[in-house]
Amino acid sequence: MTDSNRHQGTVFVFGSVNIDLVCRVDGIARPGETVLSARYEQLFGGKGANQAVAAARASRRPVAFAGAVGDDDLGRAAREQMRREGIDTAHLATGAERTGCAFIAIDRSGENAITVASGANLEASAGDLDPSLFSADTVLVLQMEIALAETLAAAERMSAARGRVVVNLAPVPADLRADDLSRLLAASNVLVVNEGELAAAARIVGVDAADPAAMAEALAARYGIEVIATLGGDGALVASADGGCETIAAMAVDVVDTTGAGDTFVGVLAGGLAQGLPTPEAARRASVAASLACRRLGAQTAMPSADEIDAALAGA
Repeated sequence: MTDSNRHQGTVFVFGSVNIDLVCRVDGIARPGETVLSARYEQLFGGKGANQAVAAARASRRPVAFAGAVGDDDLGRAAREQMRREGIDTAHLATGAERTGCAFIAIDRSGENAITVASGANLEASAGDLDPSLFSADTVLVLQMEIALAETLAAAERMSAARGRVVVNLAPVPADLRADDLSRLLAASNVLVVNEGELAAAARIVGVDAADPAAMAEALAARYGIEVIATLGGDGALVASADGGCETIAAMAVDVVDTTGAGDTFVGVLAGGLAQGLPTPEAARRASVAASLACRRLGAQTAMPSADEIDAALAGA
């Protein structure tokens, strides 16, 4: 589904909320191995919440968030943190399970390994969402840390309302079937993936291509969407449904932590689309923001402001 709408709108993120427990290690533990860290930090996270924060800081557009947290101190703290960022949390539910947590180890090069305990995130319900959230001037942002059925339902509701749907296929569910992925992409406008997620998506739906550009172009053509593949230090690819593919260079930075870079990209991209930017321009802004986020520790703590992104773009 394509959409040429370029007027300004709002961002609505439906997804996960986690508390991140982060430690630094010399090397990420292998199976059966124990590694020691001098300390850990407790930070706000969850792919959905991260992307909402990135959009709110970078776009100057209204941002609403829906999902679920537990009736616990961690959930109350996460809700208040989003409110401080100016995010509308009226649709953030309180579930019976505890608030989700992510356990993150970061090695000396800035690479990470993450284990997520979903908790209340699996209680997020698309059917409970207020109809006012689904409109033609809204950009819906989805990830894969809540139940797939709820993600699909939200995408199809927004598609029916003629709003724009951005799907970040992260993490790729181990049991994701071709028919479910095809259904999700049919209700979407933009797919955002990293190189591994792109290869997984192509494999699941039977796309036979040898390189990221070919895979992105094939998926874009098959589903009539735009496919954005982030390639780390090599930048990003933007493939359009009509067969074009544009390469966006990455901005060089000294990497401290890559944890929130992908979520920064998605949130800033959605904010740019809500501002009315064409997708390649929104992706270029998102790429710069993701590079800036790698300079600091954590996910939300590292995300840049609109002014920081503007300054980096001006100096590029």
